[in-house]
Parts: sequence; C-alpha cells; structure tokens
Amino acid sequence: MHFIPEKLDDYVVAHSESEPELLQQLTRETFQKILQPRMSSGPYQGRVLSMISKLINPKNILEIGTFTGYSTLCLAEGLKSNGTVDTIDVNEELYDFQRKFFDKSEYGKQIVQHLGNALNIIPTLEKNFDLVFIDADKDNYINYFHLIIDKMNEGAIILSDNVLWSGKVIQTLDPKDKMTKAVLEYNTLLKEDNRVETVVLPIRDGLTISRKL
Repeated sequence: MHFIPEKLDDYVVAHSESEPELLQQLTRETFQKILQPRMSSGPYQGRVLSMISKLINPKNILEIGTFTGYSTLCLAEGLKSNGTVDTIDVNEELYDFQRKFFDKSEYGKQIVQHLGNALNIIPTLEKNFDLVFIDADKDNYINYFHLIIDKMNEGAIILSDNVLWSGKVIQTLDPKDKMTKAVLEYNTLLKEDNRVETVVLPIRDGLTISRKL
C-alpha cells in the first residue's frame, strides 16, 4: 500500500539505501517458491528496519513472525557483535529456507530460530530485549505486547507492522471483521498505555514505533 503518489514513492525508494545482494536473492526465491510472497517486508521497509536497528545498536532482538527471514536479516544488520536475534514462527515448512539464508549471511551464528506458538515461546526466553518486531497474527498483537513489555529494557523499541491494515482502520468496521477490530484495539492500546510512547509511520501498510518508558 502506498500513501504518496507512485512517482514520488519511486523517488523515495531510488534515493534510499539499496537492497543488499543477499536480500535480493532471498526475495527472488521467495517469489519463486513460497506462497503469499508479498508477506515479506520488501526492500524499502527492509532498509527502514535496518536503519532503526543500526540507530539502536541492540544486543538482543526479538522478532515475532519470521516468514522467510527477510526482516530478520535486516534487523540483524544493527546488532552488537555479541548480540542475538530470537525469531519465532509457526510454519515448520519455512524453517530450512530461513536457515539457508541466515547461514549465507554474516549473522548466521547470531540468529536463533524458534518453531512454534509465540505465546508459549516468549515466556521461556530468559533475557531482556532492546528491539522487538511484531509481524505475525494480528489478533494476538495485544497478547504479544503484554508478554514482551516486561522483558524490554528501558528505552527499548517495539516495531509493529501492518497497523494501518490496508486503510481499513479508517473505514466503517464490519462486525465480522475480527482482524481489523484487533488492529484497531492494538493501536488504541499503544496510544493509551503509559508504559510506552508511540508514533505511527505511514510506511507501506503502516509501521508503529513504540518506546518503552
């Protein structure tokens, strides 16, 4: 989804950092071999994630929703040399695909894959995080928030994807549309919870930056 005219969006992309070669390869294989390839973050948002991670220079990153590992690798670009990314996904069919590209990167040994339900896995992670990226099932965004908030260091950042939900957040809500309802409730939570301060960026399908106070 684009919030500015296509030609202006093209200009923005052309004058931002280029997509690294490994991520270009990952994108090609994702579109060749994986169902719903557009679930991947994409080159522009990937550079945004990379830049935010580099500004934070986190030691510990948590990613909820790995898909093919594109965003994982973007986030890993900002890691401290002794840092780790814990990334969680429920799709076991993607595990080896992810690992192949992780191991091709310079961050392979720093990326820890977790296979299963994030609601069960997050409580087992015995560390505090400097950066969290949520890009999974929207109806559990609120549950993820409540699980991670006490595992975050002061000043840590939560990035939440798809918070504008193809513009449905400003349309009349269909009572049967549980996903849009969940996104609306999550956005309200981030605005009202006094443990975080939040800004929404109109990047692609909407990206929220929330800082723990």
